[in-house]
Amino acid sequence: MNKFTIHKGLVAPMDRENVDTDAIIPKQFLKSIRKTGFGQNLFDEWRYLDAGYPGQDPASRKPNPDFVLNQPRYAGASIMLARKNFGCGSSREHAPWALDQYGFRAIIAPSYADIFFNNSFKNGMLPIVLTEAQVDQLFSEALAFPGYQLTIDLERQVIMKPQGEEIAFDVQAFRKYCLINGFDDIGLTLRHADKIKAFEAQRLAQKPWLAHTMRA
Repeated sequence: MNKFTIHKGLVAPMDRENVDTDAIIPKQFLKSIRKTGFGQNLFDEWRYLDAGYPGQDPASRKPNPDFVLNQPRYAGASIMLARKNFGCGSSREHAPWALDQYGFRAIIAPSYADIFFNNSFKNGMLPIVLTEAQVDQLFSEALAFPGYQLTIDLERQVIMKPQGEEIAFDVQAFRKYCLINGFDDIGLTLRHADKIKAFEAQRLAQKPWLAHTMRA
């Protein structure tokens, strides 16, 4: 997965509490496990006025002009500002897939559903927890200033505002290590590829009949 070190991006304010995973990526789009193609249906029922189904041409859809991500001032946003309990509902990993594929690298909120929170880290996206007062202030600034951007420095664990003020945030050390180095679960395992190959070679030398079983 992509490394996360320092990211500067436009902020999109999602001013709703308890945004669930069925809103993030509706159930009819969960038929694929290829981890591609979900971004175009992010928040599908909120982004569009017509009913969505797999295989549609996005250009043929009817966008909802009142939805935040359809407003020109938030085009290209890569940091989402959200309210408490973001990502609640079912445990579908497609939710962080869709957010990532749409272009979001980080989310800032007072709290998250546990499974969504864990899945975000595993897919290269940084969910930052701040206090409700801090999030309220960021909402006020993002709404007041078109083009509002933040810089997130994961190594230093700070969010930098345009005027230079910094907001510190916590992140678990192992999750930070994985994001900075771009390691998902498979990547973590492949760090030991040489040891795995050596073990398999030794095992086959001791139990050669397993080679036939493995090929079958």
